[in-house]
Amino acid sequence: MYLHLGQDTVVNTDHIVGVFDLDNTTVSKHTRALLTRAQQEGRVVNVSSELPKSFILCAEAGVETVYLSQLAPVTLLKRSKL
Repeated sequence: MYLHLGQDTVVNTDHIVGVFDLDNTTVSKHTRALLTRAQQEGRVVNVSSELPKSFILCAEAGVETVYLSQLAPVTLLKRSKL
């Protein structure tokens, strides 16, 4: 199954490692380090034209990609269960 993240971006749900609230999780230094490293390595995809509310961590063939979405994690969860 596929999940629409916004801005014409769709990911395979089998590749999703987690969906995280951006405000709550960036308090942790480990999460900030993960996001910083992904940004420096060019593995962050911003699918938001507005302020992002969540980030989605996907892994496919050993490569992790971080998607920034304007949708709330609860909205993405509801979409994944349709």
